[in-house]
Amino acid sequence: MLQKIRDSLQSQRWLAIVVLGALALVFAAWGAYGIVNINVGVGDYAAKVGSEKLSLQEVRDDWMREQSQWQQRFGGEIPADVKASVQNSLLESLIKNLAMTQRAHDLGYRVSSAQIQEAIRNEPAFQIDGQYSPQAARMRLAQAGISLASFEEQTRSALERQQLEGPIQASDFLTAREVEHLRALTDEEREVSYALLPPAKFQGGAAVDEAEVAAYYASHQSQFLTPEWVKLEYGELRLDQLAAQTTVSDSDLRDAYEKSKDRYVTPEKRRASHILIQIPAGKDGDAVARKKAEDILAKARAGKDFAALAKQYSQDPGSAAKGGDLGWAERSNFVAPFADALFSTPVGEIRGPVKTQYGYHIIRVDEIQAGKTQTFEQARTEVDAQLRRDRAADRFGDRQEQLQRRLEQPGVDFDALAKEFQLQTGEVARFLRGTGGAPLGTTNELQDAVFSTATLDEGRIGGPVLLGEDRIVIVKDLEHHKAAPQPLAEVHEIIIAAILKARGSAAAVKAAEGARDKLNGGASFDQVVHELGVTAEPAHFVGRTDPSIPPQIREAVFRAPKPEGKPVYRALPLSEGGAALLAVTTLRTHGAVVNAQADSAAAEKSRTRQGEGEVAAYLAEVRRTTDVKKNPKAFE
Repeated sequence: MLQKIRDSLQSQRWLAIVVLGALALVFAAWGAYGIVNINVGVGDYAAKVGSEKLSLQEVRDDWMREQSQWQQRFGGEIPADVKASVQNSLLESLIKNLAMTQRAHDLGYRVSSAQIQEAIRNEPAFQIDGQYSPQAARMRLAQAGISLASFEEQTRSALERQQLEGPIQASDFLTAREVEHLRALTDEEREVSYALLPPAKFQGGAAVDEAEVAAYYASHQSQFLTPEWVKLEYGELRLDQLAAQTTVSDSDLRDAYEKSKDRYVTPEKRRASHILIQIPAGKDGDAVARKKAEDILAKARAGKDFAALAKQYSQDPGSAAKGGDLGWAERSNFVAPFADALFSTPVGEIRGPVKTQYGYHIIRVDEIQAGKTQTFEQARTEVDAQLRRDRAADRFGDRQEQLQRRLEQPGVDFDALAKEFQLQTGEVARFLRGTGGAPLGTTNELQDAVFSTATLDEGRIGGPVLLGEDRIVIVKDLEHHKAAPQPLAEVHEIIIAAILKARGSAAAVKAAEGARDKLNGGASFDQVVHELGVTAEPAHFVGRTDPSIPPQIREAVFRAPKPEGKPVYRALPLSEGGAALLAVTTLRTHGAVVNAQADSAAAEKSRTRQGEGEVAAYLAEVRRTTDVKKNPKAFE
C-alpha cells in the first residue's frame, strides 16, 4: 500500500519528506555549498537557517524514518560513507525547504486554515479507495511519529512554497519557432541497421578456475545474501470482530430501516428493443436521420417484424444483430430522453422517433418488472448487519487511538495488550524483509514496523499498522535472522555463469569496437557483420518511440550525430550483456501536418521540463544566499 502512496506523492515532495522519507530528494543532494559554517558546538539544533533552527529531534526523527529503507537496500548495516552522504543529503533537503519557506513568507505568501484542511483531505496518503479516512490519517501520522499540529504547520509551509514555485514554473513558454522545431524533432526518423553480439558467442573456451570463482564471490557477496527475516508474534483487531460483539435492539433496527428505506427498494426494470438511426455529418444530417427514423417507425407500426427491421436498419452495433433487444435494465442505465420515453410507454407500444446524443431511436417496450420495497422483516438481516458494522466502525477508530496511546507507554507487555484489546493473536514463522509473510501480507507499512530499529533492537512492540480500512495489527519480533552470504558451494554454478558472461560481454564489446573502426575505414557493413559471425537486422527507419527495436539501441541511434553524406557507426555495450554494432545511414521527416492538440501536448511537456529547471535554479540561488550553520554532530 505504501508503495502506491509513495508513487502518488512524487509531485508532493513535502509530504514525501515528512511522512515517507523522500529517497528521491536524498539522491538529489544539494551539496554543502552556500554560506555554511560548521564551526559550532553540539548545540540544541541540527542547523540554523537564517534566524530559525532545525531541531535535533526533527532531523533525527526523519533519519529514523529513512534508515530502515537504506538498511533494507544493503541487507543490514549501511556502509559508513553511504550513511554519511545520505545524512548530509537529508539535512540539506530540510535546510532547503526551510530556506524556501522563509523566502515565500518574506514575499508575502500566506495560506488559510481552510486551504490546509483541504490539502490534508485531498492527500492520497490519508485516503482509502480514493476517499479521505480520518483513521488512515491518524494512523499514518502516528506511525511516522508526527503530531497533527506539527503536520498542519508543515503543510502550511509546503503550500506557501508551492505558491512561490508554481508561478516560476508556469512562467516558462515556447515560441512558435520552438514549437515548430520540437515538431520536427518528434517527427524525425532515422534509418538504422544493427547487429547483436551475444556474450555466449564471444566468451571463448577457457575454463574458469577456482581462484576466479573465489575472487568473484568475495567481491560480489551482496548478490548472494540469504534474505533477512524474523519470526514474529502478532495481535490483530478486525472490524467484523467488533461488529459481532455489538448489540442492537429491535427499535434500533426499525429506526435504521426507516432512515435508509431507499436502500431496500428494488427499482422498476424494463425489457425493450430499439432501432437507432445515427445522424450523419452535414447541415441536413438531422433532417435526413429523422425522416429515415419516421419511415421505419411507420413500417413497425404497420405490423412489420420489429426484429427484422432492427437487423436491417439499426446502426447500434451492440443490439442490431439481436433484433434490437436491449435486455432488462433500470432507468439509470439510459440517457434521460430515452429513459423518459421507455418508462412512460405501456408494454407492446412502439414510441419514437426519440432523439438523444446518439441519434434517433424507435423504441418498443417488451416486458415490465415492477419495482418493490422490502418490508422491515424481509430486510431485517441486512439492516442488522449494516447497523452493527456502522457502530463497530466508530468503536474501531476509538480502539485504534487507544491502542496507539498504550503503545507509547513504557514497558507495555504484548500479552497484556492483546488481552486488554481482545486481539486475535498468531505467529508468522518466517516474515521476510521485502516480501513479508502470510497471513499479514507484504505492505511497506508493515515492513517498516517489523524491521524498525525499535522493534528489532529495542524489543518494542511495532504498530499499530492499518491493513486496509478494517484491520489493525501490532507485531513483536521473537527471532531475528540477518541477511548472510550463501555458502560458496550453493552459488558456485551461478558464479561460473556470471564470469563467463562477463568475459563474453567484454570480448563482444571489443569485437564491436574493432568492427566499428573497420567500418569507419571504409569496410562494408555486410562484410564486417559476416566476419563477426552474426546476422544484422535489415536497414529500416525508426522513430523516437518506435517499439520495433530495443530501447537502448533506439536511444543510441538518436544520440548519434546526424549522418552527413555517410553512415554513422557506433559500438554499444548492452546493459543485459554483449554488445551491438549500429549503422545510422540517413534520416527523414514526413513534414508532419500541423496537429494543434499534439503540438500543445508536446509543448506542455517541454514547458514543464524547462519550468522544473527554472525552479531548481531558483532554489539553488536561495540556498546559496541563505546563511546556514550546520551542527556536525546532528546525527550522533
